Amino acid sequence: MSKEKVILVGVETEQNQQNFLESMDELRQLTDTAHGEVVYTLTQKRPQVDRQTIIGKGKVQELIQFADAYEAELIIFNHEMTPRQSQLVTEAVGLPVIDRVQLILDIFAMRARSKEGKLQVELAQLEYLLPRLVGQGKSLSRLGGGIGTRGPGETKLETDRRHIRNKILGVKRELKAVEAHRMRNRQKRQSSEVFQIGLIGYTNAGKSTILNLLTEAKTYSKDQLFATLDPLTKKWQFAEGFEITVTDTVGFIQDLPTQLIDAFHSTLEESQGMDLLLHVVDASSSDRILQEQTVLQLMDELDMKEMPVLTVYNKADQIDAETFTPTLFPNVLISAQSENGKKRLVTAIKRQLMELLVPYTRLVPSNRGQVLSELRRQTLVLEEDFMEDRNSYMVKGFAKKQSKWLKKDDLF
Repeated sequence: MSKEKVILVGVETEQNQQNFLESMDELRQLTDTAHGEVVYTLTQKRPQVDRQTIIGKGKVQELIQFADAYEAELIIFNHEMTPRQSQLVTEAVGLPVIDRVQLILDIFAMRARSKEGKLQVELAQLEYLLPRLVGQGKSLSRLGGGIGTRGPGETKLETDRRHIRNKILGVKRELKAVEAHRMRNRQKRQSSEVFQIGLIGYTNAGKSTILNLLTEAKTYSKDQLFATLDPLTKKWQFAEGFEITVTDTVGFIQDLPTQLIDAFHSTLEESQGMDLLLHVVDASSSDRILQEQTVLQLMDELDMKEMPVLTVYNKADQIDAETFTPTLFPNVLISAQSENGKKRLVTAIKRQLMELLVPYTRLVPSNRGQVLSELRRQTLVLEEDFMEDRNSYMVKGFAKKQSKWLKKDDLF
């Protein structure tokens, strides 16, 4: 598959100067994930972006020359563009122009697998494109053929706005039905007393790798942004028998388009019902602090800041562990690629479980083998001693607050 030749454009302003370079680097990675080849990067410093063309007339002329010299096929701006700005630059350069938001939407369209994921992407794309229909004749004809064009095809994006509004309403209705089904599944999991762990973190931090490490889920995990889009829940069993679920979620990113926060609300909501969150951080990233802050800020927006969190600093094999200074607590430093990494992670999770769960002691008659195996599966058993004088097992462990094993009445 041949890659599309892309020119990236970014303006460093007083507002974004602190993370401008990181943001441009991320735009390059996003372009690579969308199968684009960056042939040139045009940047400019100015107090604020130009109201008409983001970069101003002089730079637009430069952009035209570079586009010609590098035989570019697409221009990607690192700023959300208004319909008018997009139209003016497209007309001047004579090439399709998209912005960071459209690029992210496009990658989400590539990655969506489940019905809900596809519907959410389609909704976000339709809502984003609705105000941009005027003057998009040329770029709309590219739909289905290149970066920024995946998802709703040309037939779905007729210039009749009413048709698109009706389509948006239809997608929203479908999403409501799918969300209701997901909610029922979530309630079923919560009522089953199963302890639930959610994986969250910046995109490409290694969440899917950790899910695979713990559950042998064999999910798609690659060094790419947004490798996972649809939430995936897998069962994980401790060596002692305790069964819990682990859910992987979509990765967070700086300047996540608001359309996606809305459209993927239910996807991220999956993390809100968890008993423990594992915040996976790429310890080797030069932008680690910024990435941590991005995730914490989005957790705040999603009312998740009160939830118990264990920070998992991943990719320890790519740094000097002796000089590494963590910023979030409690934490564990691991390499998800190593067997020792798995041991360290399991130990740290167990420590958190013992803080979150309630200790119990139960006497189980030796002829109640079924009860014993249920205890091992539904609680974290730490001790199991056979008492000959009582012909029973003294079991000590930890269980969820609402667990039947904490009730005082006789369960046997």
